[in-house]
Amino acid sequence: MLVLHYVLTALCLVTVLVVVVLIIRDRAPGDAVLGLLVVIELGLVAQLVLGIVRVAGPHDGVSVATYVGYLVGSLLILPAAAFWSLSERSRGGTAVLLVGVILVPFLFLRLAEVWGTHA
Repeated sequence: MLVLHYVLTALCLVTVLVVVVLIIRDRAPGDAVLGLLVVIELGLVAQLVLGIVRVAGPHDGVSVATYVGYLVGSLLILPAAAFWSLSERSRGGTAVLLVGVILVPFLFLRLAEVWGTHA
């Protein structure tokens, strides 16, 4: 799962760079950004499946509700940010997308912390 986190974090960083350029140029996200978001979201779906399989096995002391909550939460952030960004076609809407994309890798850190401190 760690490799998946690294790949998704790299994709998030690329997306962050693209979105920052869009904010500077005062442009709304286009198909390329939405394509990156779809790829990241597919990776997050894979992470959800792997995470559920992971907690189905031995998970000494890990709070299953917390772990699955972070998995599901990470899955919902990008669609919410993208919806907001597409609804608000301004620099502010694009900035919301930026915050959503930045938040995803931090949720990976939290997932690792929840799993690592109890396992």
